Amino acid sequence: MNTVRTVSDTKKDFYLAFPKPVNQVYRRVVDELLVEVHLLKVNQTFVYDSIFALGLVTTFDRFTLGYKPETDRFAVFHALCSSLQFDSDRIRQDATTLSDLALRSPNDIKTLLTNLDSGISLEPLSGQLQTMAHKENFKYSRLLGVGLYALLEISNPDEIADNTKREEVIKSVGEMLKFGGDRLVKDVDLYRSNLDKIEQARQMMADMAEAERKKRAQKEAALITAPTTEASSETSETK
Repeated sequence: MNTVRTVSDTKKDFYLAFPKPVNQVYRRVVDELLVEVHLLKVNQTFVYDSIFALGLVTTFDRFTLGYKPETDRFAVFHALCSSLQFDSDRIRQDATTLSDLALRSPNDIKTLLTNLDSGISLEPLSGQLQTMAHKENFKYSRLLGVGLYALLEISNPDEIADNTKREEVIKSVGEMLKFGGDRLVKDVDLYRSNLDKIEQARQMMADMAEAERKKRAQKEAALITAPTTEASSETSETK
C-alpha cells in the first residue's frame, strides 16, 4: 500500500490549517514553497538541518514582508510548516541559532564555509557542513542554498553587496561542499532576482492603495464643500 503523501495532501492540510484566502501578492510564494518542500521531504535522501531551516525561514520572511495583517503572516507560516509535518517553533529556533552564530562569529563563519579543514569548530554548523561535503548522495536543495547565502549575508554584508566578491565566495562554498559552484551561484542569483520582483509587486500594490486613498479623500472633501457652495449660490440669488 502506497503511504507516500501527495502534493494534494499537503495543500489540503495547509488550507485546513489556514482556511482564509492567502493575500494575492503572496499566494504564489506560499504555493511554490508548499510544492518545493513537499517534494524534498518525500525524497529518501533529504536530510533536515538548521541550514535548511534558515533557508526556509529566510525565504518565507523575505518574500512575505508586508503581509497584512501581520497575525495572518505568522498563521500562514505555522500552517505551511504543519502541512509539511514540521514543527514551526523548532524551524524558527534552529534558524535563529544559526543567525545568532553568524552575528557572534562572522569571521569564523566565512572561513568555515570556504575551508572545512581550517580547524574551526562552530556547532551545529561544522557538523552539518561535514555531512553535506561527505555524505554519499546528499540531497542539495535551493532552500539549503539560500540558508548558506543567508549565513554569508549576515556575517559579511559588505562583501555580499559587491557582485564580484559575492559570486566568488558563493562559488567557493558550492565547490567545497561539492554542490557545484555554478549551481549555487545560479540559485542565489534566482533568489535575489525573485526578491526584486516581489518588492516591485509590493510597491505597485502600495502605490495603488495610496492612489485609492487620495481618490476617496478627494470625494469626501467634495461632499463636504458641496452643500456650502450650494448655500452660497442660493443666498446670492435671493439678494
